[in-house]
Order: sequence, then C-alpha cells, then structure tokens
Amino acid sequence: MRLMYGIILGLMLVQNIVVAEQNNLKKHRVVIQVNSDDPALHQMALGNALNMQKAWGMDDVDIEIVAFNKGLSLMAGESPESKRIPNLVMQNISFSMCKNTLDRVAAQNNGVVPKLEEGVKVVPAGVVRIVELQEQGYAYLRP
Repeated sequence: MRLMYGIILGLMLVQNIVVAEQNNLKKHRVVIQVNSDDPALHQMALGNALNMQKAWGMDDVDIEIVAFNKGLSLMAGESPESKRIPNLVMQNISFSMCKNTLDRVAAQNNGVVPKLEEGVKVVPAGVVRIVELQEQGYAYLRP
C-alpha cells in the first residue's frame, strides 16, 4: 500500500514539474494600442514594449503595436519616437497602421498618403487587428 502511495505521489510531483516547466516556456503575446498623437504616450508604448522584452527575453514575447487615428503620428511622424521604429522592427517588435486612417488622411490631403516608417505594415482596420490578436491570445495594453 505504501508503495502505491509513493508511486502516486511521485507521479503527482513529476506532473507538477512538467506543468511548471511548460509555464516557464510559455511565449507571451501582447498587442499595444496607440491612437493618440501625444509624444509622451508614444514613449510609454515603446518603453513598455522594450521593458517586456527585457523582462521575458526577446524570443519569449511577441509584441505588436497597432496604431489608428491620431496614432498615425507615431508611425509616420518626424518625432524621435517614430524614428526608432526601424530599429525596433529589427528587435522583433511589429508595427501595424490602420488603412482606414491612411485613407481618411489621404482624402483630406488631396490623395497624398503619409510615408510610414520602414517596417510598418498596413492592416485594413486597426481596431479589427487588435481584436484579431486578442482572439489569438494576445494580451491587450493601452498605455
């Protein structure tokens, strides 16, 4: 009887170790929303992304920053924050810009579409992209 209890206890211990290891190997996924032209918010969004990479390791977190509306200024602006985007793309941080916003801005500017920073991809709708990522298990962050 003791042998059976020992075996059961041992199996439970092994199972707990395996579950703990799986949790340690879990890849984090985060989507960050930017819909403001506030440079302080842009700094915070980029800082949050870098802090998560630092905490979890670049290979253990997928981060996508999705911009729409006034968030265009981060993706196509002349600010120091927007100029950081190409470097951050090389550090495995993804950037997506809302096509609806680009179309609206182009319509207001005689068809001129703002030039996005290198590495920014265009998605049909920013809010739809955020929901799609959440449905894939991404955590939502709005600095």
